[in-house]
Amino acid sequence: MYARQPLLLFLCAAACGVLFVLLAIAVTHGLVAGFDAGVRGDVHAFNSRDLTIAAQLFSLLGSARVWLIGLAAVLAALWWKRERRRALGLAAVMGGATILDNGLKLLLHRARPAPFFGLDPETFSFPSGHALFSLCFYGAVAAIFASQVRNTGWRVAIWTGALALVLCIGLSRIYLGMHYPSDVMAGYLVGGAWLSVTCASGLLRARLR
Repeated sequence: MYARQPLLLFLCAAACGVLFVLLAIAVTHGLVAGFDAGVRGDVHAFNSRDLTIAAQLFSLLGSARVWLIGLAAVLAALWWKRERRRALGLAAVMGGATILDNGLKLLLHRARPAPFFGLDPETFSFPSGHALFSLCFYGAVAAIFASQVRNTGWRVAIWTGALALVLCIGLSRIYLGMHYPSDVMAGYLVGGAWLSVTCASGLLRARLR
């Protein structure tokens, strides 16, 4: 059943990696400036009080203060249930994501755009940490839960919910003006590559009985 899954995941990781490199080159050479400015302007044109509140909420859900608490809770639950292989897998996902986010930000040192709402964060902009961390954390948690159910409908529901949340978190960062759209795209590509590699190892998958 899972014979072809690792190969497909590694291919997905490779594709994400190649796209990230191409995007990074485009950003470095200023080739996406028009795209970023256009999308930022279009998104900001729809601003409203309710959308701003929603964006701030989704941004909070993608922040370290939330996913670190969630990570600690899930790790504790997995360890208590003696699912130590998957606990280590989840820790590896988020540990690797932290190294990738900080390393790439320091390597590419892209300045932040002027925010539409809130204060300008002090870290570099590329890639978006919110996009990267949310994809890795909520994606890994979805992989853990989805692997424990046999019903295809429930699996689709779990993955759909996780991906919708991750998408809303990325959009919130663009709406609030905290990131360029290309930063969010880059975060998704890096997160997708790393999560695919970790999932291919089988560390997050439960052994169904």
